[in-house]
Amino acid sequence: MKGYLGNEEATAEALVGDGWLRTGDLVYFDQEGYLYVVDRLKELIKHNGYQVAPAELEALLLTHTHIVDAAVVPLEDEETGQVPMAYVVKSPQSGLTTDGVIQFIASQVAPYKKIRKVAFIESIPRSAAGKILRKQLVAQNQQAITSKL
Repeated sequence: MKGYLGNEEATAEALVGDGWLRTGDLVYFDQEGYLYVVDRLKELIKHNGYQVAPAELEALLLTHTHIVDAAVVPLEDEETGQVPMAYVVKSPQSGLTTDGVIQFIASQVAPYKKIRKVAFIESIPRSAAGKILRKQLVAQNQQAITSKL
């Protein structure tokens, strides 16, 4: 890649002097040398100095038998910066509760990764490529907070 057309600032941020490209992906190599993409750096939730990957929590949520789909986004918090919030699509006739979701995750993760708020919705907004539209969920949450003021 030579750069972004007409955007020198973005080009300078993305291209590293030794020919590497900063993709913004959080990745790791396993012991056999395979590369795994964990999440996007821009999407990490910053909680009390820790970084929480939404994809990790989403993968755990999807193992619950009563959860059909899920998305995790940051919720602004005055004390800690941000806290994880889950949007959950539950299976039909499920009796799943907010506390049930919170406890399910809390039993599997470090305390700083716990989900602090849950909203049940009909469907998770996704792009044509199937990616979660996190900005739309964050905006929806901001709108709900603003309307309460």
